[in-house]
Amino acid sequence: MAEEVKLRHGKTQEGVVARTTMNKTVVVEVTRQIQHPLFQKIVRRTRNFLVHDEKNECKVGDKVRIVETSPISKTKRWKLREIVSSNTLGLE
Repeated sequence: MAEEVKLRHGKTQEGVVARTTMNKTVVVEVTRQIQHPLFQKIVRRTRNFLVHDEKNECKVGDKVRIVETSPISKTKRWKLREIVSSNTLGLE
């Protein structure tokens, strides 16, 4: 009898690859827009995540989807799920 395996899926984010200098690790920049609590103006908030890229397939400028996982290293808690759109500018 095969047991059902429940997969725990963490949060997902979408962002742009900012750096690829490390082996099997990329830095993904996630930008979100929030409304300022006092001035009611729309403000951009940016955060960088260290993401595990097993195949080293990301390039700078790629739009990617990442998923939260258990800790991989001291600062890495995200894995690459998929590349949404490839780099069109040719930056690297």
